[in-house]
Amino acid sequence: MERVNQTSSVSEFILLGLSSRPEDQKPLFILFLIIYLITLTGNLLIILAIHSDPQLQTPMYFFLTFLSFTDICFATTIVPRMLVNFLSEKTISYAGCLTQMYFIYALGNTDSFLLAVMAFDRYVAICDPFHYVTTMSHHRCVLLPLSTYTVQDHIATIVYTVLTSMLNPFIYSLRNKDLKQGLRKVQDHIATIVYTVLTSMLNPFIYSLRNKDLKQGLRKLMGKRKAQAAPS
Repeated sequence: MERVNQTSSVSEFILLGLSSRPEDQKPLFILFLIIYLITLTGNLLIILAIHSDPQLQTPMYFFLTFLSFTDICFATTIVPRMLVNFLSEKTISYAGCLTQMYFIYALGNTDSFLLAVMAFDRYVAICDPFHYVTTMSHHRCVLLPLSTYTVQDHIATIVYTVLTSMLNPFIYSLRNKDLKQGLRKVQDHIATIVYTVLTSMLNPFIYSLRNKDLKQGLRKLMGKRKAQAAPS
C-alpha cells in the first residue's frame, strides 16, 4: 500500500483500489458516483422534509437531521477520493491519508454517538412518557447532538492519528516480501469499504420507508417543489 523511500520516511501511499483491471475503472466510477448521488439526495431530502414540516419538529426528527448531515459528511470524506482514484493514478499523500483517516474515525464516532442519543430519546419516550417533555427539553435536545461534534468527542481520534503519524519512520524498514504480503491483505477490507459506503446511502431509506410521518413530510416537500416549478 505504500511507496517506500529507502533513505527516509514514507511520503505517499499507493492504493490498490477495488480492481486492478483498467476496463473496470469506469464502471466502478459510475457505480460509486450513483451511490454518492443517492446518498446526498436521500439525506438532503430528509433534512429538508423535517425542517419544512411543523409536525416533524420533535426531538427524534431533530436528531435525525444531524444523523443525515453526518452521513453526508462521512460519504464525502470517502467517495470523492475513490472517484478520483478510479480515473487517475491511485496514490495519496501521507498527510492526505492521515487527514482522511481522522475524519473517517471522527465522523464514525459522531455517527455512533448520534445513534446512542436517538436510542436514549426513544427510551425516554417509551419508558417515561409523562416526563418526556421536561427530560428532552429544547436546551437538552440542542446540547446532545452538538456535544458529539465537540473536541472532547474527537480526542480519541486525534490520539489515533498522532500515534499513527509517529510510525512513519518505522514503516517499512519492512522487507519487500512482507510489504507485498501486506498488499494482498488489504483486499480483505474491500467488503468493509463497500459496507461503509452503502450504510450512508441506505440510512435515509431505513428511517423513512417505515415512518408514516416522515413519508408524509417527504410528500409535502415534493408537492411544494412541484407547485413552485409549475408555470403560473
